[in-house]
Amino acid sequence: MMSEVLVDAQVAEAIRRLEIPFNRYGLDPYGISRDHLEIFFSMLAPFYRTYFRVRCFGQEHVPATGRVMVVGNHSGGLPVDGAMVLASLLLGLESPRLGQGMVEKFANRWPFVSHWFSRVGQFTGLPEHAERLLEDERCLMVFPEGARGTGKLYRDRYKLVRFGSGFVRLAMKTKTPIVPFAFIGGEEAIPTVRHLKGLAKVIGAPYIPLTRYGLPLPLPVACQIFYGEPLVFEGTGTETDDVILGHVNRVQDAIAELIEQGRDWRRGAVERGELEGGVR
Repeated sequence: MMSEVLVDAQVAEAIRRLEIPFNRYGLDPYGISRDHLEIFFSMLAPFYRTYFRVRCFGQEHVPATGRVMVVGNHSGGLPVDGAMVLASLLLGLESPRLGQGMVEKFANRWPFVSHWFSRVGQFTGLPEHAERLLEDERCLMVFPEGARGTGKLYRDRYKLVRFGSGFVRLAMKTKTPIVPFAFIGGEEAIPTVRHLKGLAKVIGAPYIPLTRYGLPLPLPVACQIFYGEPLVFEGTGTETDDVILGHVNRVQDAIAELIEQGRDWRRGAVERGELEGGVR
């Protein structure tokens, strides 16, 4: 009864169209629950449409079917970017995709959160989990900066920090295309000025953001997602570190270019009066 009250009609239709083998109980082989997906994305939908007013560009670069990694910049103090990218993959594509992220290990130590993450397809970021999902033709969402990305302070907004390299090795091993993306607006939504590390330790988190207005709550800032052309790297994933690092740098450069493209678009939109506030 609860799900019937909460479920958004567009969300329900998009989930119905997903190419995921739900059984008669509404579960897939990974334990992902159709009912949980409907509730989860129905909660995200108002933030996607109204609060953050997300606009997507380049959605045609995300393949309608088959394995793919969507790889982008992390920002904003809290994983608002991840939630909105997941919503864009389900609600912003002609052929809806369920994006599946690799969650930081600390989050899965929280009992209620851990259960919900697994039911909506967000699993602990272990290589074996990611490889299995890709072999099953899933859509994997990756933030190579990890928690270092969301931990950036406002003064370092839109500066990419060091990327891990495991995602490139995995993409090569599984013959998976990488679709780079830039998330614009997250830095302004949660302008973090410092971290409350003592309180973070109490709850087992790497940090808690302290914003200019005190609370670690996002402002209703319009956000944009820019998807770029797929990158495909030939090989087995066992190449030397120098080869892999070259590919990582190419992905990072593609994301940096999309960030600049997004910031330029946003400045123009502010000048035209289409958006309030800007990206500096």
